[in-house]
Amino acid sequence: MNIRLLFSATIALSAAVVLADDLPALETVAEVDLAKYSGKWYEIARLPMPYQKQCAANVSATYIPNANGTIRVINRCLADNGSWSEAEGLAKPQNEANSKLSVTFMPKALRWLPIGKAPYWVMALDENYETAMVGQPDRKYLWILSRKPQMDEAVYQAYLKQAQEQGYDLSTLIHTKQF
Repeated sequence: MNIRLLFSATIALSAAVVLADDLPALETVAEVDLAKYSGKWYEIARLPMPYQKQCAANVSATYIPNANGTIRVINRCLADNGSWSEAEGLAKPQNEANSKLSVTFMPKALRWLPIGKAPYWVMALDENYETAMVGQPDRKYLWILSRKPQMDEAVYQAYLKQAQEQGYDLSTLIHTKQF
């Protein structure tokens, strides 16, 4: 990913944190064990996001814990042109329950800046850490994730229902191709 695209995506993420006055607080899970949450997740579905517009299929996110309590994030996808696109970021817990994180994909040298950080709130997570739903308080972005490339349809539908109940408009939801 080139620096111009990365910086544009970071600015878009920063702008996404502004909340609409009429939205209730976004509900998150009670607690996230970051050690269990770590590892590879496959994207099952997402709401469109500028930095993922090149992603045609095989979208995944890998979370790797750092010794200082932060999490290294590696997002990968197969682009429309058949090449792989990869972005590396950093997530930091924002509450003691670890259900609210802040993520940045700014270049490492710029991560100290007070911009370019986006909320990553875990809205749903099964007890075995096999499926998850992540969103942002402004309801603009949403990801449905699974440890496997496909998700049980009943679980998927339950997550969609929960997202709608929390105020998400799913009319532009993208079902990710995994092969």
